Amino acid sequence: MEKVEKLPSLTEQAMQQLRSGILDGSLEVDQVYSATELGARLGVSRTPVREALLELERRGLVRIEKNKGARILSTSISSLIEVFQIRLFIEVPLARRTTDVADAADRREVEASYEFFEEQALRNDVEGTLKADRDFHTALLRGAGNQKALQILQDQRDFVLSTGVGTVPKSRTAIECFHDHDDIMAGFRARDSAAVGIAVGRHITNTARLLIGQETGAIDAQHRQMIHESLDWYIH
Repeated sequence: MEKVEKLPSLTEQAMQQLRSGILDGSLEVDQVYSATELGARLGVSRTPVREALLELERRGLVRIEKNKGARILSTSISSLIEVFQIRLFIEVPLARRTTDVADAADRREVEASYEFFEEQALRNDVEGTLKADRDFHTALLRGAGNQKALQILQDQRDFVLSTGVGTVPKSRTAIECFHDHDDIMAGFRARDSAAVGIAVGRHITNTARLLIGQETGAIDAQHRQMIHESLDWYIH
């Protein structure tokens, strides 16, 4: 007897197609599309399209407008800053907590994820490095034992990744991305939760600065001040 293949549902397929349309520009920013119109484009009924749009709204890619449809949203600088604010607010204390309470299995998982992260970076595998980066952060935070917080963080990271925005390879190489985590790992190995908190805050803020500079073309004095006011208070 053969195993049953789990095929993507119509909703999952519709979501992937709509997300691709947003990223490649075939669905225009600030335009409103009805579920009927989108269903006709995709060759499916309105039901899976509506469900797909609800998920895309949760990820911040569209806004559902009653009796109209879904408005396509752009990835604004303010929305990116909000993502990093959420990450700072949750990741810094969770990383400190994991450092304090991680058992042997938790520590092995963090070490393994860090080693794999380095392997991907040394291969200069951009997609692999980004996924390994995400998995390292997840492993580092999992030991704190707060699954709801992990899901919130996963949603925020998915939002950034789903928009096609990333610092590798545009603003830094894969290995530079990896080494930006060195002080985090050093603090974790030393079981120094205060050092880990400082390092995680520095890393997230640094990534925010790189990403905003990348998306605006440069970080001028105005943007530098905006980043400082928006992010630095979270870690002090």
